[in-house]
Amino acid sequence: MEYTITKLAKISGISTRTLRYYDSFGLLRPTRVTSAGYRIYSEKEVDLLQAILFYRELGFALADIKAIITDPNFNREAAFLSHLTELKQRRERLDELICNVQVSLATMRGDVIMNDNEKFRGFVKSLIDENEQKYGAETREKYGDDVVNQSNAKLAGMTQKEYEHSEKLRQEFEETLLQAFNSGDPAGELAKRACELHKQWLCVYYPDYSAEYHMALGEMYVADERFRANYDKLAPGCTEFLRDAINEYVQIN
Repeated sequence: MEYTITKLAKISGISTRTLRYYDSFGLLRPTRVTSAGYRIYSEKEVDLLQAILFYRELGFALADIKAIITDPNFNREAAFLSHLTELKQRRERLDELICNVQVSLATMRGDVIMNDNEKFRGFVKSLIDENEQKYGAETREKYGDDVVNQSNAKLAGMTQKEYEHSEKLRQEFEETLLQAFNSGDPAGELAKRACELHKQWLCVYYPDYSAEYHMALGEMYVADERFRANYDKLAPGCTEFLRDAINEYVQIN
């Protein structure tokens, strides 16, 4: 069966403007264009659009989606199995949060008693799942399953008060790091203070702190674009400054 751009927009729930943009971007081209200029889409494009929309729902950028679906090894069935796994994980996180809200409401009404850990559990699980999705493969490969599992267990057992303390440490560290960066001296007192705060923050999640581990993290921050973006949002070049500051810090501690 074939569809005009108007009909495809109607059944897919996205606008004709978006479909035209997908065409110009090279993401989803019509099967053919009539002499009158009408875009015509076949079942193949319908199936491809479905895959694209799944990737969009999972948060992929259009450039990444294009790279995936134009790969000669792209397998639609394998992609859908991956989508299914991710969606099930999202559902589990949402179910946990829904349960948390329901029990919280029951607590407010005096029906049950909820301790601090229970109040916080759903949010902590979501944070652990998000970290695993973003950085799990790299950190497990670099530091081993035991280190990552210990960190996750530490986070899972946190109370809200403990988590708020760790967030306060992180915020103080970032503020001090920016001040140190503006000073331009990775070996200065502000840089040392930033590294000490960073160490304290790391020790909340990674009990087996070592200077080697600290320096390896600094290198990973620079090498991995996701970590680089996290610190360069404070100021361009801040990630390299942090790595240099850590290297200076561990030499004297």
